[in-house]
Amino acid sequence: MTSVLSYESLVHAVAGAVGSVTAMTVFFPLDTARLRLQVDEKRKSKTTHMVLLEIIKEEGLLAPYRGWFPVISSLCCSNFVYFYTFNSLKAVWVKGQHSTTGKDLVIGFVAGVVNVLLTTPLWVVNTRLKLQGAKFRNEDIVPTNYKGIIDAFHQIIRDEGFLSLWNGTFPSLLLVFNPAIQFMFYEGLKRQLLKKRTKLSSLDVFIIGAVAKAIATTVTYPLQTVQSILRFGRHRLNPENRTLGSLRNVLYLLHQRVRRFGIMGLYKGLEAKLLQTVLTAALMFLVYEKLTAATFTVMGLKSAHKH
Repeated sequence: MTSVLSYESLVHAVAGAVGSVTAMTVFFPLDTARLRLQVDEKRKSKTTHMVLLEIIKEEGLLAPYRGWFPVISSLCCSNFVYFYTFNSLKAVWVKGQHSTTGKDLVIGFVAGVVNVLLTTPLWVVNTRLKLQGAKFRNEDIVPTNYKGIIDAFHQIIRDEGFLSLWNGTFPSLLLVFNPAIQFMFYEGLKRQLLKKRTKLSSLDVFIIGAVAKAIATTVTYPLQTVQSILRFGRHRLNPENRTLGSLRNVLYLLHQRVRRFGIMGLYKGLEAKLLQTVLTAALMFLVYEKLTAATFTVMGLKSAHKH
């Protein structure tokens, strides 16, 4: 039990949270562009920079940073939970031996499930706040007016019921494979490189993080599109399809997308997403590795590379 509540897991959790917040802030506008491309199908602009220019022109210079605070707070909680669970499980299960790729995947998966169940309501509120006041091309979208995070929670529970806070949970649980795949490749590539040299440079960490995330994102992107649409929840879906993002919903939305835009419709906004997540993940891993290494050095604990 002590290893679960250990100081080390806490250091990893804080470093992971700080890393993700830094990275997300830097590349936030790309996320705004990606979300618009996924949710607002009537938008003519196809490329990331065109969408961003359009948003700035129509909604003001700071519009790409709309919803920054709720996203950052959700991300902070989310990554804290993820890194904490991941490292606690690793400490309990691996107990100082070398981890294997399989174990990393399983630990990543469990950490992801815990994370999704705890933080989905934050992400539902997030998606809504980020798209509030956006000028949509799609008339089927019902606008929202939330004053902030607490008010959004209140209104969603009042108007749509408590469980709608878990909208899109099902695709999110499937999407747990994304960080699990990412961590598996990240840890695997790290192990391969450490066989050849004793220490990884910043560039190594950045590139490994980028490659791992690019693979994971491409594999799971169609589900992310469905998840965004379900979380946003303002499309006038058939009333009987308003359940918790059941498998039927996911398949229905995937089918709709393919029927209207061809198979590439599933990958709408992927370039913005890849650009953003790959750079964000790489920067996050970099900050995370540096912070944990620095903290362990300062505290005189065992050096980070044994970890």
